[in-house]
Amino acid sequence: MASRLELPGSAADHDTTACDREPIHIPGSIQAHGLLLIADRATHRVVAGAGDLEAVFGDDWLGADIGRLLWQDGNIPDDGATAGPGGAIFAGTIDTARGRYDITLHRSGDAMIVELEAAGEAEPLLATNVLAKLEVMATGFERASDLTMLCQRAATAFRALTGFDRVMIYRFLDDDAGRVVAEDSDPDIGSFLHHHFPATDIPRQARALYIRNRARAIPDIDYDPQPIRPADYRHTDLSDVSVRSVSPIPIQYLHNMGVGASASISIVQDGMLWGLIACHHRTAKLMPRDVRMIATVLAGGLARQIRAKEEAASYRERLRLRIEGDALLPRIVEAGDVREAVKLHERELTELLASDGLVFARGTMIDGYGRCPGRGDLADLVDWLRKRSPIELYSTDRLGADHADGRGIAAAASGVLALPLLDDGTMLIWLRAEQVEEVEWAGNPHRNKTTGPDGSLSPRASFASWVEIVRGQARRWTLEEVETAHRLRRTLRDSLHSRQIVELNETLNRSVLEKDALLAQKDMLMKEVDHRVQNSLQLVSAFLSMQARAAGPGDVASSLAEAQSRLSAVALVHRRLYRDDQIESVDLSRYIGELVDDLRLSLGGAWAERMTTDLAPILIPTDRAVSVGLILTELVINATKYAYGEAPGPIEIILEQHRRRFRLIVADQGRGMRETAGGSKTGGFGSRMMNAVVQRIDGEIEVTDNQPGTRASLTAPID
Repeated sequence: MASRLELPGSAADHDTTACDREPIHIPGSIQAHGLLLIADRATHRVVAGAGDLEAVFGDDWLGADIGRLLWQDGNIPDDGATAGPGGAIFAGTIDTARGRYDITLHRSGDAMIVELEAAGEAEPLLATNVLAKLEVMATGFERASDLTMLCQRAATAFRALTGFDRVMIYRFLDDDAGRVVAEDSDPDIGSFLHHHFPATDIPRQARALYIRNRARAIPDIDYDPQPIRPADYRHTDLSDVSVRSVSPIPIQYLHNMGVGASASISIVQDGMLWGLIACHHRTAKLMPRDVRMIATVLAGGLARQIRAKEEAASYRERLRLRIEGDALLPRIVEAGDVREAVKLHERELTELLASDGLVFARGTMIDGYGRCPGRGDLADLVDWLRKRSPIELYSTDRLGADHADGRGIAAAASGVLALPLLDDGTMLIWLRAEQVEEVEWAGNPHRNKTTGPDGSLSPRASFASWVEIVRGQARRWTLEEVETAHRLRRTLRDSLHSRQIVELNETLNRSVLEKDALLAQKDMLMKEVDHRVQNSLQLVSAFLSMQARAAGPGDVASSLAEAQSRLSAVALVHRRLYRDDQIESVDLSRYIGELVDDLRLSLGGAWAERMTTDLAPILIPTDRAVSVGLILTELVINATKYAYGEAPGPIEIILEQHRRRFRLIVADQGRGMRETAGGSKTGGFGSRMMNAVVQRIDGEIEVTDNQPGTRASLTAPID
């Protein structure tokens, strides 16, 4: 019998726990089915290992030459090779006195890490058979009509490939909670289809490892961990090692689920974790390396098909809204007065954004259409919206989370999309009624972890279906709907302004001319302000340059030169903001494209030829765009300064959209990884400034190996 609880909001919002800080990449041990050897890259001598190495290599394995220990000719595969998926630089098989082993070689700093797994008695899969199997499965993915069918076909395909009792397609939601969107399973093992799991079930650092190491298996959850010997090497980073030992918390978690073996394959889109293919078996079960490799390749194809389905759905929605909006807008403009236009076309406006109610407010006059709160509540809502967001578009699917009085009108107005049309408080507001939802969780998410007698954390013991009634929440406004609202706003504002001009022309023609003169004077004043700001920045820049020359070579001159470059970057962003004709929101791709053009001019022709862009159109609030511009200029300056020793080299700038987030990437092919995005171990002014701006927009910056070079990625919410 499912438990039930009625709560406002969502249960997926939990505090982070000690799990988020657990160093799972350095467990100090491996799973019992594998072996591990750690060798010094310079001497090739084995310095540590784990597992029953004596039974395979004899008692003299420690200190032995790893090449002679593993390969008859003593030759180690190219240690300088570029690492492949999962960080491996070599994968193959070897024959030992104890049988055949799959062997994978990794590079980790000054060490070589070799992991071995028993290859088993099954014949290796022929390449032709593998390709034929992948072709059949990939064709099935392509022919799926929508995302739901695609995920279901994927669950069936991966279960056929792996042979596990239950295979689930697990999708991460915007709040990092997860939901099982498809499943194929043995009827006797039970089902988690459509169940939700809280974000704390998969901590942040575990999600990062799922991107790095995309196939992971636990053949027997009751294994005895095999410690690394000698103990001095138990802090070795095993991020890329498949036989890495597992934290006791997820092991207990699987025990509580009644699972004997587990495996997961990551679904990664452009470096971001979309979801997982989660495999469960009631008893111990090995997933051989060749099966994991096939599953990883197939998961890559699945990720591309998911992206294609999502983009197709987004395109269809944009096209529908564009067609309906283009048909409606001329009729609104023709009506003349916006209030009358809304009155005439309230049904079409309501249906356009799939809302339940529509409100037009001008001064104390408020017109409500469709399902709306009572007159008093509606007036209070309009007054709150005018104070909270007098000029910016405002949208929410949970009004009660922002507005305490909104809980009392949730039945009619849990979702609000408000468009200020003029500075006098004229607004057009769409309302969505409360959508009471039953969220089925795998166990009570409010009791996701308990503390044992020794203070250690333990996962929840029950995964019985637990139903939460979520109230006060409406269907979320999509990005496509918000973009359409912006288009409507521009048209309606133009219509309002045109109407005002016509009315004023009847009696105030001279005043209009005087106003035009004032506007021209204001524009001239703004240009003068901009000119003075630019002159001031140039003056300070010249002063810094003079000081650097006077100081002579050394740290002082370097610091002054760096300050000068930062000042130039601020000047570029200021100039780009002044040129932009948008006030509330801008197309981030256009903004970045024009800013990059300015950077090309600033850096000179040699750099300009090496800078390339790939920018997806994304509508974003102007203040956030300015912050992104500052971060971009800092990242580009870092690349020009550190990547190539200040000699010109390729710099790639990419802008992508992932649901309600954007990602900005600045990648070079230069010297390689640095400890910070600013290239400084201690963090100079540029790094501190950039970190402050990143925090301001609730973003994260990740610096990874671009193979070769460095790849800096900024990820942040769009609004």
